[in-house]
Amino acid sequence: MTSFWSGKQIRLRGIEPDDWTAFMRFAVDEERTGDLLNPPRSAESFRVWAKEQAAAKSNEDCFGLAIEAVDTGEIVGAVGSHQADPRAGWFEYGITIGADHRRKGYAAEAVVMLLRFMFAERRYHKCQARIFAHNEASLTLHRRLGFVEEGRLRDHVFLAGQHHDLIMMGVLADEFAQLHSMSEPDCSAAGPGVTTCSSGG
Repeated sequence: MTSFWSGKQIRLRGIEPDDWTAFMRFAVDEERTGDLLNPPRSAESFRVWAKEQAAAKSNEDCFGLAIEAVDTGEIVGAVGSHQADPRAGWFEYGITIGADHRRKGYAAEAVVMLLRFMFAERRYHKCQARIFAHNEASLTLHRRLGFVEEGRLRDHVFLAGQHHDLIMMGVLADEFAQLHSMSEPDCSAAGPGVTTCSSGG
């Protein structure tokens, strides 16, 4: 039987201590694409972070996973659920794909896999995503996946010397089920796409 966490192109797995170099590259990529700007971090800080993630206590509703390419075993990105309200039935997620691995369909497959777990196994009702208004690739991907725009927070993020709008997008479990199988890893309905989406700023 194929693992629930393995798809056609990628598999999702826990973060290991040796993954720190990949996450350091992702941070540089996000800065270059204008999605995030933070003070430079040391290699040691990434080592410590990855080690902490690998040893962190499991949380079934909020977690981070590495996205690994099936054919090469290389880490191509990360995805996770970062906020969740079990009582109200919503969760918020984020995803990042390394610059060298974008536009290959990795993001679409990873998002569908994550949402299938949260909707079908954890019984959540809604998924939310916060996307920078200037990130057209991410907006296009999320629309393909079934997300709809629910609001715009004007000048909500300050980045690279200016304010930017933040788009709030969401998809309900039944809307997702109309486009994607709840049991089989199949992202054909989503098509190829990439995103660097932040779910908390």
